[in-house]
Amino acid sequence: MKPVKPIIILLLIFGGCLSESPKKVSLFLIGDSTMAEKKAVRYPETGWGEMLQQFFNDQVQVKNHALNGRSSKSFIDEGRWQLVLDSLKPGDYVFIQFGHNDQKYKDSTRFTNPTTIYRQNLIRYVQETRDKGANPVLLTSIVRRNYNEYGVLMDTHGWYPVVTREVARDLHVPMIDLQLMTEEMVLSLGEKSSKDLYLWLDPGVQENYPEGVQDNTHLNRKGANRVAEMVKDEIVRQNLPLEAYLNK
Repeated sequence: MKPVKPIIILLLIFGGCLSESPKKVSLFLIGDSTMAEKKAVRYPETGWGEMLQQFFNDQVQVKNHALNGRSSKSFIDEGRWQLVLDSLKPGDYVFIQFGHNDQKYKDSTRFTNPTTIYRQNLIRYVQETRDKGANPVLLTSIVRRNYNEYGVLMDTHGWYPVVTREVARDLHVPMIDLQLMTEEMVLSLGEKSSKDLYLWLDPGVQENYPEGVQDNTHLNRKGANRVAEMVKDEIVRQNLPLEAYLNK
């Protein structure tokens, strides 16, 4: 039998590489209204999660499960986390951003104590994601545009972002500090100009809000795009494996 020539071996190996398609990844988003996909009746309110897909190539599918009004507790109690968990495959990602609605102390279906149940819920999300062979990433809440009468931007989230950072540190989870980055963004723009990123409309400008709206929590399309770009930049800065799927 004649020996197989090296060039034939190389062609066989190269052909095998060509036939192997890149692995597709699902990026699940779980969180609240600042991340969620909006219905048409809420336009121009926009969740930053709606703007994320544009930064990835077609090997990543962003699956936005975030919903208005949900906390780390209600997202579990309503069965929404189980729905995501059942869909997770090894290599997928879960971006986890709660805190805004965990503060609702007048609503027992949503409120969580930040240092106990909120912490416990974040740990559960992280551990159960890892148990499925997927990758958790924690995110702090975006800042509310909450200026006081003296023109000072005041914190509204208390211990929730602090606990998120602690869980990320203790469990060695990647963390994107949106509270810090969006606070810096608002401060750099100033009290007046930062309105351009939030849901601020004069009466008669938009048919969904005929009387106008002054919303310092939710973003408009421009603001949502800025925050999604921050997330993309952090993926690069932290050298997360997702970077390989970003559009060049």
